[in-house]
Amino acid sequence: MANDQNEKTEEATPKRKQKERDKGHIAKSQDFTSSLMLTFGLGLIFVMGKGMHEKLSSMLTNTFLQLNPKNISDTDAISILAPYLEHYADIVLLFFAFLAIGAVVILRFQTGALFAKEALKPNFKKLSPATALKNLIDKLNIFKPKQLVELTKSLLKTIIVATVGFNVIMKRKDDLFGLIGADPSTGFSVIGSVIFELIASICILLIIIGIIDRYYQTWEYNKSIKMTKQEVKDEWKNIEGDPKIKGKIRSFQMKIMQQKMMSKVKEADVVVVNPTHFAVALMYDPQKVPAPVVVAKGVDFIAFKIREIAKNNGIPIVENKPLARSLYKLVEVDQIIPQELYTAVAEILHYVYTQKGR
Repeated sequence: MANDQNEKTEEATPKRKQKERDKGHIAKSQDFTSSLMLTFGLGLIFVMGKGMHEKLSSMLTNTFLQLNPKNISDTDAISILAPYLEHYADIVLLFFAFLAIGAVVILRFQTGALFAKEALKPNFKKLSPATALKNLIDKLNIFKPKQLVELTKSLLKTIIVATVGFNVIMKRKDDLFGLIGADPSTGFSVIGSVIFELIASICILLIIIGIIDRYYQTWEYNKSIKMTKQEVKDEWKNIEGDPKIKGKIRSFQMKIMQQKMMSKVKEADVVVVNPTHFAVALMYDPQKVPAPVVVAKGVDFIAFKIREIAKNNGIPIVENKPLARSLYKLVEVDQIIPQELYTAVAEILHYVYTQKGR
């Protein structure tokens, strides 16, 4: 039994998951992120490459046609290079801006809205030489299950990517051999198409590998945060014993009870008030109960709400200070009034019924 209690067989509770998330411990696949980033970058090059190539070609052409060697000076290199750096920044800045936005979106897609506040706290133990040495030894120890899995994944990715690359090149070998003696523009076009096909094939393959790794990392993460039966019991005890949680539960229960109570005011026969501090709603159905029943009661704000509901629904409101106080103190909601109050309540009900013609 002791061993069963210590075995992590239970799925992590929402509180445990949130605690791990606050520490920055989440299921995340680096392969999945890298594959999406590579694919997104290739897509940007495909969309923006032509415009970037034209601008870069124009800059280089103008440079070689208009640059006068006599104007070049070792002391004024910055003023000469500055316009070209500015022009180059204009060419690539938009590309890198889109790439940065894509990186944020891809990370957000995988991790969600993550703010690891615990991870931001300084941990000086990580800076100690002993800890750094231990971490290094753990990473170099390929016989540990985690390191062994990562090593196997790396070898498999290398083999698969190399195989795909070899197949693409062999499929286009006739085009590549046909470049012998061809003009440079044709050579660049063919080589560019081969490279694009090669990278596109690798991207598709890496995305598939990334999706598989994402599922594996999620499974591994859920396994790592599993809890023992005792931990689950202790957590529920802490939750039940937390004053804040208890306060919220009580507040929620009171709110539900008040809503239920207020809904019964519409069915009341009369509301007895004091005249502002106390309000008690009474209902009498001789076929169901032997005496009138208190269906709602309250002081101050609750009393005001009872009176307001009564006015809106045409329920008679009768002022009787002693009776209102007695009903509030002696009778709970949904209880029959005591015998000592029969006469006073009967007089009020008789008055109300007479006004209604009953």
